[in-house]
Amino acid sequence: MKLTLGFSPCPNDTFIFDALIHHKIDTKGLDFEVEYQDVETLNLKAFQGDLDVTKLSYHAFAYAVEDYELLDAGSALGFGVGPMLITKDPSLALALQEKLNKGEGLGEHNKLRVGYPGKYTTANFLLGLAFPELTNKIELVFSEIEGALLDGSIDLGLIIHENRFTYAQRGLFKVVDLGEYWETTTKFPIPLGGIVVKRSLSKEVKDTLNKVLKESVEFAFANPKSGLDFIRSHAQEMSEEVMYKHIDLYVNKYSVELGAEGRNAITKMFEKAQDLGFIPRSDRKLFLS
Repeated sequence: MKLTLGFSPCPNDTFIFDALIHHKIDTKGLDFEVEYQDVETLNLKAFQGDLDVTKLSYHAFAYAVEDYELLDAGSALGFGVGPMLITKDPSLALALQEKLNKGEGLGEHNKLRVGYPGKYTTANFLLGLAFPELTNKIELVFSEIEGALLDGSIDLGLIIHENRFTYAQRGLFKVVDLGEYWETTTKFPIPLGGIVVKRSLSKEVKDTLNKVLKESVEFAFANPKSGLDFIRSHAQEMSEEVMYKHIDLYVNKYSVELGAEGRNAITKMFEKAQDLGFIPRSDRKLFLS
């Protein structure tokens, strides 16, 4: 059976899916037609039900939960892995840090222009938790945000993926690690993105998919250099060192299997977002049963 599959070209995703799509493991009759897209494009495709299986942001999952359910394998959760708010003005970074630490409103800073990677990204959800007054947002492809800061198009940038490894080299400064902010306030790992499957597929297909995806992640851990050429071919001119730093940051035990802690973290995120009115309420079960 052939399934349409979407995931990002980032090293964590190509690392996870390499064995699956290249049949380095037994996929038990499943084959895949793959699309490589940035996460916000994948989010929007999920809203249209365009793909059988897709990576998406946990924030976006709240808007696609009627049609999709979450696989137990393939997720990106963890500690110290969150999106970061940055600026090129060190005095602004210090001022905003002080306001966040004191729980103060932003005052004259509430009109700052923020470059962000998409409305439905988990990064945007976390920014809303920390700085709800920052509403002057400009949507950019995540890889363009550092450049927009440097040329003065924006005042603050919300970065994800490998940019957390490069911003300081470009003379930019951290305001806050939003993953650390989440972890401090909830004591849970931060849920960033997961792999979802269409509810309309048969239980047999969904269970098989979950099993082979888990095996694909386990194969990658056991053979970390097996997919190097594939990972490099989709990475953004990253060195091998940066690629594997990226993988180490986002691929971990929760990528093999969510477990109770991972499921509790996701449930907590949904409950908090619903209570704050950030996402709609739904009676649908989140997880593959």
